[in-house]
Formats: sequence, C-alpha cells, structure tokens
Amino acid sequence: MDRRNFIKSTAAASTVALVSPDSLFDFSGKITKVKVGMVACGMRGQVHLDELLKRNDVEVVAIAEPDQRMIDRCNKIFAKYKKKPAKYIKGLDGYKQLYKDKKIHAVVISSPWEFHAEQTIAAMKAGKIVGLEVCGAMNVQECWDYVDTYEKTKVPVFMMENVCYRRDVMAVMNMVRKGMFGTILHGQGGYQHDLRNVLFNDGKQPYGGGVEFGEKGFSEAAWRTGHYVKRNAELYPTHGLGPVGTMFDVNRGNRITHLTSMASKQAGLTDYIVKNGGADHPNAKVKFKQGDIVQTMLQCENGETILLTHDTSLQRPYNLGFRVQGTDGIWQDIGSGGFNQGFIYFEKDMNHSHKWGNTEDYLKTHDHPYWTKYQTQAEGAGHGGMDFFLMNDFIECIKANKEFPFDVYDLATWYAVTPLSEKSIEGNGASQEMPDFTRGKYKTRKPVFGFENYGV
Repeated sequence: MDRRNFIKSTAAASTVALVSPDSLFDFSGKITKVKVGMVACGMRGQVHLDELLKRNDVEVVAIAEPDQRMIDRCNKIFAKYKKKPAKYIKGLDGYKQLYKDKKIHAVVISSPWEFHAEQTIAAMKAGKIVGLEVCGAMNVQECWDYVDTYEKTKVPVFMMENVCYRRDVMAVMNMVRKGMFGTILHGQGGYQHDLRNVLFNDGKQPYGGGVEFGEKGFSEAAWRTGHYVKRNAELYPTHGLGPVGTMFDVNRGNRITHLTSMASKQAGLTDYIVKNGGADHPNAKVKFKQGDIVQTMLQCENGETILLTHDTSLQRPYNLGFRVQGTDGIWQDIGSGGFNQGFIYFEKDMNHSHKWGNTEDYLKTHDHPYWTKYQTQAEGAGHGGMDFFLMNDFIECIKANKEFPFDVYDLATWYAVTPLSEKSIEGNGASQEMPDFTRGKYKTRKPVFGFENYGV
C-alpha cells in the first residue's frame, strides 16, 4: 500500500467527533464563525491573538488580562488587522467573568503555569472548549483533575504543543509511519534553549536589559523564574515529548509506564546575574533550586525509550535535540528545524559507509502534506510557521466537530512528567510510575495527528 492510501485508510478508521453525543454542546448545526475568549494575553497570548485575527472564521470576543501594558500591545494587533478591539476584563479573576459570556464557544489560555489547572477546569465546567498552552503540572493530582473534569463534562481540551507541527519533525513522522526507520527503539527531544534573557529583564521590556525577576520583572520574568527558585524538575517537557510521542503512538496503542530523572547542579543563572548585574546585586545571592541540565528517561510499554533534556540556564545555540532511531535508520536534528539542519543515516542507502547523509534530500522527499498544502498561509506565522498549524487545527476541529489531535489524555501525560521528574530527582533518580490517564482506553485509541483527511 502506498503512503497516501495508508494514511487515508488509517485516519478514516480513527477520526471521531470532537464532542461526544452526551456533551453540553449542540453541534446539530456547523459553527461557521468561532467566537473566542482569551485568558491572559502576554507575549505568547499575543502570538495567538495575531493568528486568530488573521482569520475570517473567528471573532475574538473578550480578553481577560490584568496588565494594561499587555492590553496596549493587544490593541496594536487589532489595529494591524483593522478590527475592533475585544472587550477587556481586568483583574486576576477576570477569566471568571469571561466564562459567563454565553456567546463564547472556546477559550485560549496562555496564563502563567500555576493558573492553568484552575482556569482550564473552570472553563470546562462553564462549557467552553479549551486551547491550553504548554508547560508542566504543579502536581500529578492536577492531571487527574483535567481528565476527571473532561470525562464528567465532555468538554474537550486541545493541548497546544506547537513543535509537533515543525516541518522537519512532521517529515520524519511521515518516514516513521512508512516504516523507513524499521522497528523504532529510541527517541530524544527536549527544551535546549538559552532563556536567560527571558528569565531576567529590566522590568520594562520583556527580554533582557537587566537581571530582575519576580515583583521587579516584567512578562515571563515576573513569574517563570520563580519556578527555577522553587523547583528542580523537567519544567517544560512537551516540546520534546509531544513530537516523539506522536511517532511512538503514546496514548494511542502505546503508553509511558515510568520515568527516572537526574539534574546537574545550578551555576548558570547565578553566573548570568553576576556578569550582568554585579556580584553585589541582591539576586546574585538567590538560591536557585533548578539544575542547569535535567535529563529524564521514559520507558514505553511497547519497549521504546525516550530521553528528554531540559537545558535553559546556560549559553548555547537553540536546538531541541531530536533523535529518532530504529533498526533501519537514525535521524538527529542540530538546529531549529531547517531541512538541512540534521544528520540522517540509512545503512542500505549509504552502502554501509558509516557516514551521515543529507537530511535535506530525505525531508524534502517526505515533506508532510500539511506543509506542502498550507506553506503559503504559514509564512510569517510564529515559530517558523508552526503557530499557524497549531491554531488552524484548533479552529478547524471546532468548526468540523472533529477530535483534537492532542487531547486531555495527552495533556495529563505530558504535564505529569514535571512533578514525576521532580519526585525522581528528590529520590536520587528513583523510578516513578506514570499513571494511565486513559484508564485503559489507550489500547484501542488510534493515532489521528497528521493524517491527510484529518484536521486541516
């Protein structure tokens, strides 16, 4: 069977409705214009706002955002598209008022991590379909709360992991599904990204310019850095796990059974503060708990292993560190997603040379249909076009009443890596069991992400 027919036949058997028949929603008539509310519209939320305002099938009705500086930035985006600004609701509890608006079909939540569970669960209880930004959970119970609330309300959640849509990643996924790598054994990924100018700034601009955080910081420095003070964990697992998990059919015929984590000591953030603010700056004395390098090994039920690396506190070029390895081939990335930024080796193709081949030729040949069809629309979108595909799937699935490619069970599993890794590090690398958040449904659930007749 050729690739096209394989993809179509597999997807046809797996696609289900976004909203179950006993849900809160009436999908008897198709939604042609999705009315969206936004919870928090900081720097990441503004990227989503930009994507939403490009569309004629979306109306941004209201935004809950406490910071006037962020509201001012949002107004400029509305003006850019010559659209009337949404209703703004201020205060940390503004989302509660937003959820009372019966016109709103869905909400996009881009708030600080510690608010995700409370705001998402409240949205589901209010009957609002949720697009939730990425991070890791505060504790495992939060993950069960997401699942339990979904199973009670039937209100769906989209796990908004944009790296799953990266062009080279989707091409490799195509190759995996065609069997080009043989039996898959191992995958790697992570968050290897110098975030020092995100974690610290001058309190006026979102990136760099100083070494302030917390109450004196602005944007992510106001809240994200606090997690590095209080926690030692794989803080941002989804960028690595999401793409590899789709290739390994996690929660759809396979599952993660347990993990173990270890962390290096911390030196990078203190070094940055001293070099940029001086040894006498108060923040130079802060004790950061987060190790500079955190590595987490995950075991899958079907026998594969996955290695995640969190490396955000040191000087380094951007590289998420992807690797897919099987009996017939291996691929590794070395950059930010370009077709020529990687290594690839197929023993038969390369005549047992033991020399890396040209990734560009292979990835162009196996470019994913999403990208070949929508590359024009994706041009200029955030993160090299990935944000277009992310938001497009969110909106199109709502309009067509199709199952989200990454759902509440993926959210719970990916998020749970953080508290489980934290506990493993505390126990000197002690193995931690990953709960089966699907309660056995993973055995019959079929893969849906990236199939040609699915989503976009």
